[in-house]
Amino acid sequence: MTTAEPWVSDDEDAKHLGAAKVSVYRWFDTRSLPVRKDGRLWDFNLSVVADWVRTGGVDAHQHDSRKGGAR
Repeated sequence: MTTAEPWVSDDEDAKHLGAAKVSVYRWFDTRSLPVRKDGRLWDFNLSVVADWVRTGGVDAHQHDSRKGGAR
């Protein structure tokens, strides 16, 4: 029997992506980053997020490496 992958917080998702938390929320708003809302909290499944990135969900040039975040 396998266990389901846990959903993680926005902090853990941002750390996994190597991005600022504000970018995670921006990607949710503008690029359909997959999330689940549980009350007031946003939960992320890292495998689903990784698939989203691999399929072009976020362009590498739009990471938070420069001031101002995404273009």
